[in-house]
Amino acid sequence: METDSRGSTDSAGGSARGLGGVTRMGAFANATFLRIEQFFYVSLGLMLAIAALLGIGSAASSLWTTVQLHGADGSVLVAIDRLLFVLMIVEILHTVRVSFRAGAMICEPFLVVGLIASIRRVLVITLESSQVDVPGKWTADTHAVLTSSMLELTVLGGLILIMVVSIVLLRRSTERHAVS
Repeated sequence: METDSRGSTDSAGGSARGLGGVTRMGAFANATFLRIEQFFYVSLGLMLAIAALLGIGSAASSLWTTVQLHGADGSVLVAIDRLLFVLMIVEILHTVRVSFRAGAMICEPFLVVGLIASIRRVLVITLESSQVDVPGKWTADTHAVLTSSMLELTVLGGLILIMVVSIVLLRRSTERHAVS
């Protein structure tokens, strides 16, 4: 039996460990799990692409309805909401593609998706609350809706600010690592 520099032996006379101390079984498991992970990334990407196609069809239909109704109150809100939802799906698809290519999770695309989702919610709340102040419909319930909407907008504004600062800091950090 032979012994390698780390003292490991195998019965065939060679080292049971490859470079970096990984056994053949470990290398096999790593390769297998990598293939499984790639399969799920591809499957997830295909499902997201289908969802984006369905979403863009629904958004186009909503937009066409909005045009036919000459921008009626609720139809504009639905069209914008669906368009922003499709944008979120496309950004998630981009995140999956980047993660698949890099072989690791990257923070910035997730922050961008969160930013889009937060901005989408701000726009929806703003459009909904703009329809609350219709003359003759002001009640205690509409006042409560407006108050909760303002609170939610404040929280979302803070969240958007935090995500933008995080994206800027991540980009600066990446630039510094690229320079060094």
